[in-house]
Order: sequence, then C-alpha cells, then structure tokens
Amino acid sequence: MERTKILLDENDIPRKWYNILPDMPTPLSPPLNPGTKEPISPKDLSAIFPMELIKQEVSQEKFISIPEEVREIYKLWRPSPLYRAHHLEAALKTPAKIFYKYEGVSPAGSHKPNTAIPQAYYNMKEGMQRLATETGAGQWGSALALASNYFDLKCTVYMVKISYQQKPYRKSLMHLWGAEVIPSPSNKTNSGRKILEKNPDSPGSLGISISEAIEDAATHDDTHYALGSVLNHVMLHQTVIGQETKEQLAMVDEYPDHIIGCVGGGSNFAGMTFPFLMDKLSGKKDTNVIAVEPTACPSLTCGEFRYDFGDTAGLTPLLKMYTMGHEFVPPSIHAGGLRYHGDSPIVSQLYADKVIDAVAYHQTEVFEAAVKFARTEGIVPAPESAHAIKCAIDKALECKQSGEKKTILFTLSGHGHFDMGSYDSYFSGNMKDNM
Repeated sequence: MERTKILLDENDIPRKWYNILPDMPTPLSPPLNPGTKEPISPKDLSAIFPMELIKQEVSQEKFISIPEEVREIYKLWRPSPLYRAHHLEAALKTPAKIFYKYEGVSPAGSHKPNTAIPQAYYNMKEGMQRLATETGAGQWGSALALASNYFDLKCTVYMVKISYQQKPYRKSLMHLWGAEVIPSPSNKTNSGRKILEKNPDSPGSLGISISEAIEDAATHDDTHYALGSVLNHVMLHQTVIGQETKEQLAMVDEYPDHIIGCVGGGSNFAGMTFPFLMDKLSGKKDTNVIAVEPTACPSLTCGEFRYDFGDTAGLTPLLKMYTMGHEFVPPSIHAGGLRYHGDSPIVSQLYADKVIDAVAYHQTEVFEAAVKFARTEGIVPAPESAHAIKCAIDKALECKQSGEKKTILFTLSGHGHFDMGSYDSYFSGNMKDNM
C-alpha cells in the first residue's frame, strides 16, 4: 500500500495571505492599552513592532500581498506536501479518508517559519538590528533564529525553562542559526527577576517568557519584539497552509468534513482552517472545525472569555480572549508549545460565536495516538501536533462505528525529532496526566 502524496510546485505558493477579519460574524474587541485601558493606538505598538505588521494587525483587506522576497525564501520548503494516511486508515479499519498537511518539512521542522520569515523581513526593512522573542517547545525560537539569519538580524530567545531542560537540541538548533538562547525566567530582566524572587524553581511559562522578551525589546532602541502566535498578523501569515491544502484536495476532488488542529496560541490551527472557514462563513460549506488543546492548559474548553494580558507581568496590551488567567502557570507537560494561558483573539471570537468547536485531551492518550501514527505513517509527530492526531483518530473511529465515509483533515504542524525524551518518558511509564 502506497501513501498518497499530493504535491504542488513552487509556482503554486500563494501570492497573498487571507485575512479573515472582514469575514467574521462578530468584529473583534479592540486591544486595550495596559495603562489607560483605552483602545490601543498604532503609536503605542510602534516601540516593539514594525509599522507594516501593525497595519496588518488591524487591516480589513481580505487579501494582503506576500512580498516576493518572502516568497523566495518560502520556496525552500513550500508548497508543503499533503498526504492521505492510507496506512493509518487501514490500522483503524475505518471507512473515513484521513488527510494531513505536513509542515515538518520546513528547515525549522514546523509551520513557524511561515510567519517568522515575513516578521524578520519587515523588521529588516524598518532598520532593526535585533529581534527578541519567547519560545515554548523551541519551534518558534528555531524559526525566528532561521529567519533572522536570512535577514542579517541578531536574535535573542527567552526559552521556557522546563522546555530548555527537556529539549536541549532545540536550543542547539537556535545556536546553529546564530541566536542567543536564555532559559526563562532569567536574571536578565526585571520581570524575570521578580518571578525568581517568588519561586526560584519556577519551570517558566510562555507568559513569563513573553514578559521578558517584550521588556528586552522595549528597553533597546535597536530591537523589536516578534511573537510566534496569538496576534492577528501571525494568523494571517499562516494562511498559506490552508490555501495550499484547498488546491491539493481539489486535485483529488475532496473537501473535508472535519478539519482539526492543535491549539496553544492558535497559529497553525488558524493557518489551516481560516481559508476553509471563508467558505463556511459565506454559506458555501458546513465543515466541522475542531481546535484541540491539552487538559493541562484548557483555555478554550475551561477558560473565561474576557480581557486579559498576553503575558505574566502585564506588559502586553489587554486582549479579549479565552484565558486561564495571565498568572496561570501550566503543569510541565511535554507539549511545551501548548502551555499558553490564553488564545488568539480571532480563534477565541470564532469559538464564542460557535463557528468552531474545541476538545481537550490528557497527554498520555495523546502520546498513544502519536505512537500509532508513527508506526503506521512513519513520521514522528511533535507532541503538539499529536493532539490533532488524537482527535483525527477519534473521528475516524466514530466513522467506523457509524459506517459514514467522512473526509478528515488535520495539520501535522511539526516533527518530533527533538522530542525523543518525551517519547522515552511515555515508553518508560513515567509520563503522568495532570488532573
């Protein structure tokens, strides 16, 4: 049995990003200035972001052109392949068709360069010398290190301390591309020092790392901040995933009944689903779109939909989103990229409007699904991506029980080559669920 691989060529790389904002049934609530609690102005953001990204953040244009310099670097790995999971289907004995878009073919091994490249490009055009950022599992930090290297920018990455310890080779990869990597919380910033005073053994969190990176950027004139998820412009850049996938599925005359993606901040989920939601919101299709998160950090399924800070120290604008609270420090699960207390405001609003659904899983059942996938499809998935695999398997088994021949699509947003310690923990029986 051969695995079906659906390919496009480099001429099929999208020339525009899709902006879902003008199609949303409910407009987003504006970000608020953390000091005045009034809607934030572009000037407020210009200290940490280039103006072009600020414009994209609020744009109501449905399609925004991708610079040719960005598309040229995209050609290193895009278009990414779409596979049909014949071997997984056979193992599950399901009548469902399962497709997955594999973003692990990028140099950094995940979907993150889709936004890292344009963010570094726009910062270079504005004359910045350095970028500061956070990273959870290390995928975003790796991607920004790669992108900064291409545009001759320095890069400082505040890496969540527990992931810094669990995933040492992600740190090595960032070093390879020239980045400075600092375990967070650190003594390099005021916000980091305050956390360490309260808890010297803090495992860190994305919220803490964001505080450190923003403080770094705001206190250095030659430095801007870059964020790998959550914000509107990041969601926008990732839509190359879904646009390519629609073309690939059309080549085999398919359209998904279920679309599934893991969610931490929401970027890979948005990248796949937003181009399909364009059809749903216009009434052309009625696809079931599912966001999958860990039970250890269940922002959508258990959080509150309200204004909150995007970081622990309260330095970011207030965003209306589903949140566990900005001081929430999630348990030290192996899916470090999903340990974020909040979610993208766009994803949050779509969930509030019941345009999308959400589920949460424990990490042991997620790794069970990851092992089944690796042993059938041959690709080792990142722990984050394995959440989407678990949901896809559940939907396929529902089809087995009902006899329905549904088409299931999910994003395999990254490979797990640097996550073998997590798999060792699973096989040894030492992996625990956080109740």
